[in-house]
Amino acid sequence: MEGRVKQRIHFAAGIVATMTIATFFVSTILVELFGMHAAIATVKGLIVVPGLFILVPAIVVTGGTGFALSASRKGRLIQVKQKRMPFIGVNGVFVLIPCAIILDHWASAGAFDTAFYMVQGIELVAGAINLSLMRMNIRDGLKLSGRFRAPS
Repeated sequence: MEGRVKQRIHFAAGIVATMTIATFFVSTILVELFGMHAAIATVKGLIVVPGLFILVPAIVVTGGTGFALSASRKGRLIQVKQKRMPFIGVNGVFVLIPCAIILDHWASAGAFDTAFYMVQGIELVAGAINLSLMRMNIRDGLKLSGRFRAPS
């Protein structure tokens, strides 16, 4: 695959992944603040299906194309992006996905208890961390591509 095509696929998949997580995050906060239990259960269900079926492939494509693009490049920004990626992945696979599935199960059963809100808090913190790291990776990717210049 040509380098420019890989860059575009990488960028698009990264934006889809970031916007999907942002949508999960904002939807969760809004429904918790203004929704009834039935609305919370609906949002939790939509995060799992179709949400995870959008997010997981987007992250896989972002990681795969990012790995391919970085193979021929060196530099501080590449190293920094590469150091963030394992944390984003581990946080997603071992915290965010399990939290989403557990919260969907509990919400659909009407179990809005202390455990639900503790796991909800963990999910929100982990989501905020991943969003922040992904935003930094997008910023650094834009710098690498020449589309964004840091203020001097």
